[in-house]
Amino acid sequence: MTLELFVVFLASTLRLAVPLIFAATGEYVSERAGIVNMSVEGMMLTGAFAGAVGTAQTGSPMLGLLFAILAVLPVALLQAFLTNTLRANQIVTGIGINILVLGATTLGYREIFGARSRQMIPGFDAWSPPLLSDIPLIGPLFTQVWLIYAAFAIIALVIYVMTQTGMGIILRAAGDDPQAVAKSGSPVMAFRYGAVLFTGVMAALGGAFLSIADIHTFTEGMTRGAGYLAIVAVIFGNWKLSRTLMACLLFGAATALQFQLPAMGIVLPNALLIMMPYLLALLAVAGLVGRQTAPRALAQPFWK
Repeated sequence: MTLELFVVFLASTLRLAVPLIFAATGEYVSERAGIVNMSVEGMMLTGAFAGAVGTAQTGSPMLGLLFAILAVLPVALLQAFLTNTLRANQIVTGIGINILVLGATTLGYREIFGARSRQMIPGFDAWSPPLLSDIPLIGPLFTQVWLIYAAFAIIALVIYVMTQTGMGIILRAAGDDPQAVAKSGSPVMAFRYGAVLFTGVMAALGGAFLSIADIHTFTEGMTRGAGYLAIVAVIFGNWKLSRTLMACLLFGAATALQFQLPAMGIVLPNALLIMMPYLLALLAVAGLVGRQTAPRALAQPFWK
């Protein structure tokens, strides 16, 4: 592989990993608080749809991004209400919400855009940071949509909050020993609600990235399991955000190979290339990437 092709591969890896990075960051916070947010797939799909509709109607990608966040918040609130207030099964409710959203966005897409149309919408343009984009050979790697840089800035902020602030310590404790948190006087339910809503915002950014910043259109079920991959990335990363980031980049690289290998003249069955990210996910869930240490109260409803 020449250096030029390698730079293209790295740029594709970043672009394909960013939706996972956004969603996995939110899922990480949610699971550290004790909530398995299986509806992150539906949240991403809602964000992609609402972002596309908002952008198409207003002509502004920034307003489309705002539409995406506002549309996902009710979905996140529903997930939080079911799992925290009603103490329903977190896996079942999440999958139920995903099915509901898939049907709703498919119906909305056909009603707004037409059953067979693929309407292109305005999107974010690539941005070149000063100096970095002028570096010989690898400069094109830094010509990316600003949301990619925002994703890494958010990760740094979340790591700081989770490890260096009292709020982060309480949130992590809510996923390990919620009874101890309640006895200390801190509101476990409020922290868990906040964690799920934060997941919704991050999933909205990930979904909107797909429709507004990547392909500039919306298609039915366009997330194609990206939300589930984000959940697996948290497991793959052993509930550590830095390792979760590496897992997302690995999944992005596996997806980028679908386009890179044929360009290099390496012929492999297309089905094998498509299944590579999901094969890695299966290995992670099966525990073949090392011992997993989940938060002790993960997926357990809180009873005061």
